[in-house]
Amino acid sequence: MKSVGWITLALLGALLTGCMTGPDYEKPDLTVPEQWSQPLEGGEKDASPERIHWWTDFSDPTLESLVARALASNLDLQTAESRVREARASLIMTGAALWPQVNTSASYQRKQSVEPAATGGGPSGRGTAVFSQNGLQGISVTGSTPGGPSVTLSPDLSGQGNTTVSVSMGTEGAAKPPSRYSNLYQAGFDASWELDLFGGVRRATEAARAEIEAAEESRRSLLLMVAAEVARTYFDLRAYQNRLDISRKNIRTLEESLELVTARFNAGLTNELDVKRAEAQLANMRSTVPAMEYYVEQAIHRLGILSGLEPGALREELADAAPLPPAPPEVLVGLPSELLCRRPDVRYAERELAAATARIGVATADLFPKFSLTGAFAGADDTFAGLRLGANHTWSLGPAIQWPLFDAGRIRANISVQNARQEQALINYEKTVLISLEEVENALVRYAKEQNRLVELTTAVEASQKALDIANDLYKQGLVNFLNVLDAERTLFAAQDQRVQSEANVLTSLVALYKALGGGWETPVEAGEQATDRMTHGKQETQNGRLKKFNPSKGVFM
Repeated sequence: MKSVGWITLALLGALLTGCMTGPDYEKPDLTVPEQWSQPLEGGEKDASPERIHWWTDFSDPTLESLVARALASNLDLQTAESRVREARASLIMTGAALWPQVNTSASYQRKQSVEPAATGGGPSGRGTAVFSQNGLQGISVTGSTPGGPSVTLSPDLSGQGNTTVSVSMGTEGAAKPPSRYSNLYQAGFDASWELDLFGGVRRATEAARAEIEAAEESRRSLLLMVAAEVARTYFDLRAYQNRLDISRKNIRTLEESLELVTARFNAGLTNELDVKRAEAQLANMRSTVPAMEYYVEQAIHRLGILSGLEPGALREELADAAPLPPAPPEVLVGLPSELLCRRPDVRYAERELAAATARIGVATADLFPKFSLTGAFAGADDTFAGLRLGANHTWSLGPAIQWPLFDAGRIRANISVQNARQEQALINYEKTVLISLEEVENALVRYAKEQNRLVELTTAVEASQKALDIANDLYKQGLVNFLNVLDAERTLFAAQDQRVQSEANVLTSLVALYKALGGGWETPVEAGEQATDRMTHGKQETQNGRLKKFNPSKGVFM
């Protein structure tokens, strides 16, 4: 009958395991616009993007190499990967509560007992006396010492002189005192299994799985940020290098102008005012060089850190100036509805909402009783071999129940806390979606408008160059004063500098657009591990302390 009861309890537990407290999670159905509100005026197309690595759209091998190395060695990405491993380990810890817990123990003790001091005649102590009565002889007195002689005195109480004394010496066969040392061997095991009848542990496991997916999305978001930061810094570097070249070319032009006006002053064809104006303009142009050199070094240092290297590791590779790469002729941006699946921060917020929903079930499960099965088996003996015998073995087996009757409202307060956190997670998810739409709309506007600005600045540079050529010719002919030449030079230099900045802004605006769109555009399954695996070949390799350049077409370092 007992076995039937256990089987019934097990079947009841199996039936109840389908019960789970708390709400079941459903992904919110958010409404997003069908089309972008901004017109696609910068070469964008609403077709779904297909290229995963958007940085290859710029066709710049150096940029591709830098991004590959950063994705393989960036320290922030390594930290994010560690957080993913932490979340996976937490899932194992949480899920372990669904299984029986078995413990074993063993011990050995050696005890020493303190015996009372020996008594008796002689130096070892006093003796002992025993009084007894034996018929007509009266009282008999016996004294003895442990292991020594025993003396018996039987006085004659009748007065007839029959008193007797007898002595018995100790022998080798006399009883020895008990040992003062003892051994105790103990061994056993115990087991317990808490039945997840109301799904508290399963809800906790559900939350842990959502946390893993959130950690993976956080890593993908950081991967996108690192790639975008490398591209933006690289474009800034090339822009500063080009601006530095423009400044140096303008310095040589101003030096030639100063020589010309000085020669005319020495010939008496102009006054000293023109000379000083030329000197001032030259000094102002020279003052721009140190700032540009600083920004170049700063960008090189930043790219080194993003690649997990020391600041100056890439100086040899990046010190030589190179032109800015052209922007791709068209950019595929897709539709707003696709943004929810592409952006890792949106997916991260949605997974956090799922985890918060599951935690409501974890808190609600505390309202219900907790059932568990416990058992134990143990043995003890004064010899190790005796542990195998059944004389000193004990065992126990039985169910247990625990149900909080009074907790001053703690459990229900915790349920309210988890409900509030789930509400906050939902609001944060909706906010993240709106912010992502805003970022894309802003990036679309900026990219299109900056391209328009670049067109106008290109026209300004061409017109300013012609104006300077005309001013120089007229000045040499003495038809205009030198101030016209200086104004034409300042206008040309400013237009050239602004055009380079605009070229860089077009590229950085496109990077911001790619980032806002959430690209690379891997699906949640394809992203993450595969992205890192694809970049494994981009890890830095050195030879004799010098950085080898990565060849993306061959996939090797040269």
